[in-house]
Amino acid sequence: MAKTVKEVLELAKGVQVVDLRFIDLPGTWQHFTIPVQRLTDDFFKEGIPFDGSSIRGFQEIHESDMLLKPDPDTAFVDPVAGTPTLVISCNVFDPITEEAYSRDPRYVAQKAEAYLKSTGLADTAYFAPEAEFFVFDGVRYTSTPNESSFSIQSEEGWWSSNREGNLGGQIQPKRGYFPTSPTDTLQELRNKFMLAMQAAGIAMDLHHHEVATAGQSEMSMTFTTLTRMADDLLLYKYIIKNVARQHGKTVTFMPKPIFGDNGSGMHVHSSLWKGKTNVFYDEKGYAGLSETAKYYIGGLLKHAPALLALTSPTTNSYRRLVPGYEAPVNIAYSQRNRSAICRIPATKSSKAKRVEFRAPDATSNPYLAFAAILMAGLDGVLNKIDPGQPQDRDLYELPPEEKKLIKQVPSSLTEVLDALEADHAFLLQGGVFTPDLLEEYIKYKRVYEVDAIRLRPTPHEYVLYFDA
Repeated sequence: MAKTVKEVLELAKGVQVVDLRFIDLPGTWQHFTIPVQRLTDDFFKEGIPFDGSSIRGFQEIHESDMLLKPDPDTAFVDPVAGTPTLVISCNVFDPITEEAYSRDPRYVAQKAEAYLKSTGLADTAYFAPEAEFFVFDGVRYTSTPNESSFSIQSEEGWWSSNREGNLGGQIQPKRGYFPTSPTDTLQELRNKFMLAMQAAGIAMDLHHHEVATAGQSEMSMTFTTLTRMADDLLLYKYIIKNVARQHGKTVTFMPKPIFGDNGSGMHVHSSLWKGKTNVFYDEKGYAGLSETAKYYIGGLLKHAPALLALTSPTTNSYRRLVPGYEAPVNIAYSQRNRSAICRIPATKSSKAKRVEFRAPDATSNPYLAFAAILMAGLDGVLNKIDPGQPQDRDLYELPPEEKKLIKQVPSSLTEVLDALEADHAFLLQGGVFTPDLLEEYIKYKRVYEVDAIRLRPTPHEYVLYFDA
């Protein structure tokens, strides 16, 4: 049940400050804090101004004033803050017209949900991401004109087996799924993550160690609606990072922090419902899928290269999306094949029937990523895009003449940004995404990420070329 303003004001009686949060275009949670006395009924109506020119992807300096309005339904008491704190997520508005801001990612997610209803295909889109991450004991990195390096400290990492005072039990590459403690050194810490999330109102399913060495982990949240799940994913990352820091650890969601082992993805499960009916389910269909679900997959496969610009949006994402590490490199669908970009989890339950899109990672802006997945799927349904035959075989071991018939995911951020530039009409339907948002997003990624990496030599280039 949605929280009312009255309920939030009652909740605020037990705190001292209120943290107002919103998200920038690339996907970083931003905030500022007010004393609890400022939180009144009028505050929810009037909002609070802020400088939009200082936020990535928002306004220019000559039009910097913007307005935040808190959404009472998102309020929770922060379980990791030292000072009793109420957190509320906000939407961004123009302070003069009070119209919702086109580049506010949360507004994009809300428009995607409204567009779904307008199609008549379904009332609700449910989402459930599986965001993987690494927990390290420490990290050092530098990137200057005369120096470039990184170093990871992990008691669990296989490279720590000869250190002073070692007790053994390190996890070898690809062997982390999933031994008990003491080999799994993070059981108690993940318990703390899970309990803090539940205290903040997130419904949790499970947690476990993941495949890679050096503390790779995963926690699963119970599915919920699109915008609410994007809200929850930001909170998921916030809690994990803060609880880890409180226990002398550090967490990264970057897709490929370690060479030679599995990277961290964020498999995104989605399904469409009309009332109490899962429109993705058909007992007689392939893997229990309805025709609607197959067309939804057709949309994901057709638009995959463009979609990845929003779901796998960093240069590091394409260090993960390579063969040999359980990464979904094939633009295909399958009931059980984890190298396919779309998988249908094995379940006979009509309520649990869903599509898993395996390419995303948690560096994405969840509001944009989930909205884009939904829009690609809906384009498939509305235009009856045939996904072709499922690929229930080992796609890594296919003969060369067969392998070349299956499209592969692009190999760089540059390629997917080019694809998004060429293929984005499906995102503009219903005014969900706007041209100015996509143009700003593509420009930001090219200038601040693609060029930033392209222009810098790496340590391994010294290994390869210094003596050339």
